[in-house]
Amino acid sequence: QVQLVDTGGGLVQAGGSLRLSCAASGLTFSRYTMGWFRQAPGKEREFVAAITWSTDLTDYIDSAKGRFTISRDNAKNTVYLQMNSLKPEDTAVYYCAASRSNYSVRRRIAYDAWGQGTQVTVSS
Repeated sequence: QVQLVDTGGGLVQAGGSLRLSCAASGLTFSRYTMGWFRQAPGKEREFVAAITWSTDLTDYIDSAKGRFTISRDNAKNTVYLQMNSLKPEDTAVYYCAASRSNYSVRRRIAYDAWGQGTQVTVSS
């Protein structure tokens, strides 16, 4: 079965950086769009970034543009989220997700599998 393992979260000061990783197994990774979502306490899970499987097109939530970079290494079955200039409002549990579609990448319903999440805490 499909398994996604999120790692790389932690505690960082505002302005700092973190790189999240998501290792995938049980799927043909190169044929899946990969996304990152986050969920802060008391809030709904929201889209952060995605990278498609066919053309490596990327998409970001507005607040992440210019600060976050999503990338993938198909040889390692891994997707990354490099987060720079972190802000306290980035504090959340971050989840990676896999989708067989290249469409509606911002919608949770498009994704077939989810990681367990990794906590990111940004102190002010």
